[in-house]
This record gives sequence, C-alpha cells and structure tokens, in this order.
Amino acid sequence: MGLNRRAAAIRAAYGDLRAQGRDPAALRFDAVSSPTQGRLEGRDVTLFGTNNYLGLTFDPVCVEAAADAARAWGAGTTGSRIANGSYGAHLMLEQEIAAFYARRGAVVFSTGYLANLGVISALAEKGDHLLIDADSHASIYDGCRLSDADTIRFRHNDPESLARRLARLEGTPGDKIIVVEGIYSMLGDAGRLREIAAVKREAGPDVYLLADEAHSLGVLGANGRGKAEADGVEADCDYVVGTFSKSVGSVGGFCVSDREELDALRSYSRPYMFTASMTPATVAGARAGFAQMQARPELRDRLWDNARRLYAALDALGFALGPEPSPVIAVQLADAAQAVALWNALIDAGLYTNVALPPATPNGISLLRVSVSAAHTPAEIDWAVEVFAAAGVAIGVLPLSAGASRAAGAA
Repeated sequence: MGLNRRAAAIRAAYGDLRAQGRDPAALRFDAVSSPTQGRLEGRDVTLFGTNNYLGLTFDPVCVEAAADAARAWGAGTTGSRIANGSYGAHLMLEQEIAAFYARRGAVVFSTGYLANLGVISALAEKGDHLLIDADSHASIYDGCRLSDADTIRFRHNDPESLARRLARLEGTPGDKIIVVEGIYSMLGDAGRLREIAAVKREAGPDVYLLADEAHSLGVLGANGRGKAEADGVEADCDYVVGTFSKSVGSVGGFCVSDREELDALRSYSRPYMFTASMTPATVAGARAGFAQMQARPELRDRLWDNARRLYAALDALGFALGPEPSPVIAVQLADAAQAVALWNALIDAGLYTNVALPPATPNGISLLRVSVSAAHTPAEIDWAVEVFAAAGVAIGVLPLSAGASRAAGAA
C-alpha cells in the first residue's frame, strides 16, 4: 500500500529530527488569545508563524460579524452550492470581491487551496499547456495534475526562462496558461509580474495569465489588490486567485476575472461542485475582513514597517534570509537538523515560527518561515530578534559575537 511506503519513508527521514523534541505535524495550541499571542505546551508564546498579515482574526468587527452569522444561519451549510444552493451572503461576498478588483465577476471557493485546484483544473484540459513557476505552491501543482494538461515549469521568477518555453510552443495547438504568484510563500520574494506580463503580451492571443495573490492581497498595491496592482499590470491578468485565510483573517478562496466564461466554472469545476460551501461565519468574517482591509490602509503601512524592521535586524545578526524584505521572512539553515534545532530552541524561549523542510521547500532548502503581522508591536519585533540571537548562538548557527553585539546594542 502506498501509504505504508510513504509512512516508512517519513519515519526514516524525520524520525531523528522528531526525537530532538517536537513533531512539527503534531503541535497543539492550548489557546490563541490575539493575533500575536497564544499558549503552547503550557507556556505563553508570541506568534510569528500565522500568516495573519493584517491582524484581523481578532478584529472586533470581524468577530462579531462571524458570530452574528452563525447565530442567524447556523454553524454550517452541509453541502455544496450546486446541491444546497447559495446563501445570499455567498453572492454578496462575490459581488464585493468583484467590485474590489473592478472585475466583471468572482467565484468563491471553500478554501484558497480549492480555489487554485478548481480554477486551474477547469481552465486547462488535455492538449493545453500550463506554464508554472518552479517554486509554485502545492495547490498550483495539484491543479495542474487534475487538469490533465501538459505542465511545463520555468525557472523561478525568470521571465526569460518563461519566454524560451513559450517560444518552443509557438504553433502548437492548445491554450497556454501562465501561472505565477504575487509573493512566494516560502522565500517571501515578490513575483516579477511586470516582466511576466510583458512576455505574455509578446507571446500572442492564445496565452493567458493567472496571478495567485494569496500572500500579496492586502500587502501590496495602492489599494491592497496585490502584486499585479503594484506592478501596474492588472489588465494583463486574465484571472486573479486569492484566499481569505491570510490578510482577510477568515477561511475561503476566490477567483476574479473579466472573462465571460468565469461563471461556467460553477458547472464543471469539481472542487467547487463537490465541496461544502463556506460556512455563514466564514463568509461574514471574510466580508468584514475585506471591508476592514479597505477602510484601514494604515494596517498595510504598519505591516511593512514591522517586516522591514525584523528583516534588517535578522540580516544584521548574520542569518541567511530570503532575497528581499517581506511579511514572509525565510531564515535559511544548513540542513534539516539545524532548522529543527533552531525551531525547537525558539519555542522553548516562547517564540513560535514555522519550520519548513524538503521536499516542501524550493531547491531542498531547510528553513524557518517567519510571518510578520501589523498587530506585532515594535517591542515584540525587538524581543523576537533577541530570542533569535540567543538561540542562534546556542545551537551554533551564529557566532558568539552575534549575541554579545546584540546585547550591547540593546543596553
């Protein structure tokens, strides 16, 4: 049985790492009391691994909207929108998202993962070609598999690599659909959408562009619409996919487009047709989160102040980081053992991050994924730097001088 073989491989690969103290797949929080504070293993921890970019999970307006919807409409929908019908709030959420993006229409999915799975598998079929960034999220890869289209990877964030692959397809039947991300979720680097869009325009009318703005919604762009807005290429993006589980603070996903065929997704996208729809509470929370995100642009400014502050301090300590400041900060380690050791040391000190190991990471990198929130205070950012410095020295990632110089700077 395949599962038995995989389980044996996981035990062989990660058994020693789990013996260091914790199983990353089995952590259980006793409580989460705010966007930045929780309780894990009986100790208070400060959260730097949540994707809660704008801190809206505990926003009173969002919480009350979700609670009111649950009381009025119940805890769940118990079926898909195809089988059980849409609630009025589902339709209002779609209208509000479409208006936010100034697009013709929107389709809402139950999770962000399902949005990529459902959209990509519905857009492409056998005979078509999906050209995806090599560092694409697992949901993009899985959508490609489900589509039965030819999947072609190009080098990460490399428009010239994409152009070469499109040139080889010139004259080949079938649509060509480029899939890229606004911010890549592991290394935190922004997609080069301006250059990618230029390649798409040059390639011809049978080439389309899908931008996954999951980690850039609410983070980039004058209105928070993501990297396509920041790069001025929204008109080149035929489809934009996103999620409510990051900046918006709820659960769910969506796709917006000006193309007339978008609504037909509802009739042949299996992840839409055969999955229970978003619950009343998650819909209400998402609607409130979208409204708060638009009404409070200062949250985006605060997020970037925090991200730059933390990135600069960790860089000054000597950690190997992702290529640019971002709300996703990748602390790269020599190997999986070192990454797990640092992750454990941070939790022991009360700081929670995400550990990410191969094969889930680009190019076999082992890293800690640190996510910053607008809700973090400057004092929490500075405290996290102190903890990183002490833990890095303790496990031998940083030289002794790093901890000493940090202590001297704080004195």
